[in-house]
Amino acid sequence: MGYQNAYNAYQKTNVSTASQGRLVVLLYEGAVKNLTGAINLFDENEKIKPNNIEQYGIYIQKTQAIITELQVSLDMEKGGEIAKNLMSLYIFFNEQLMSATINHDKKILQSVQKMMNDLADSWRTIANSTANAPAAKVNGALNIVG
Repeated sequence: MGYQNAYNAYQKTNVSTASQGRLVVLLYEGAVKNLTGAINLFDENEKIKPNNIEQYGIYIQKTQAIITELQVSLDMEKGGEIAKNLMSLYIFFNEQLMSATINHDKKILQSVQKMMNDLADSWRTIANSTANAPAAKVNGALNIVG
């Protein structure tokens, strides 16, 4: 019990002191983690056992909630073409996840997972380029446009 409380406190501090870029990375990492959880529920025959279907849905819903958070963080005015492209990509991800939910399609999940992992890598580079200063200290050097 004590370990879980310490871990939760660490996570809360990690989020509350993170730069804007690091927050975006954390969102992508959360989405990838949930997609991994959903993918791992498939058996060797590419099927999900009936007792795992509810957990499968939970993983997908959490991923969709994260994608929605990424969507609302876009600054469509300042973000220009990049923000528009990311919005289109996030819409595509949610469409793919809906299809994967209905059809229990592991390949779709793996495809979305790979793309989100690639985006996380790109955002890690961006976040590191601003010396990972807390959001309040970045002074506009990084605005969440994607």
